[in-house]
Amino acid sequence: QLEESGGGVVQAGGSLRLACILSGRAFRGFEMGWFRQGPGTERVLVAGISWDGRVTRYADSVKGRFTISRDDAVDTMYLQMNSLKPEDTARYYCAADSYPVRSAQGIDYWGQGIEVTVTS
Repeated sequence: QLEESGGGVVQAGGSLRLACILSGRAFRGFEMGWFRQGPGTERVLVAGISWDGRVTRYADSVKGRFTISRDDAVDTMYLQMNSLKPEDTARYYCAADSYPVRSAQGIDYWGQGIEVTVTS
């Protein structure tokens, strides 16, 4: 029901914008977030956004570089990623939940994930 797009390969310092579309049910009202997982690492929160878009939260490692947003009119959430670094390389996952998204535990809905590779 959640599908990510916009991943790919980019050089360090470049930008990408990820999108997450929810199909099959209303987008409105869900707390949403982006997670990422590198090889051999845990899935960690990158950014979260409240159901009304008024509250956002970011991992310290991406503050000032990434921006999360949502457009309920088109059932889509975005992650604008600027000033990308090689350490941002990971598989990025979209998540939706009834409660604020703060960790990977107990998430209601996950996307399949999309690869982001940042080359040096």
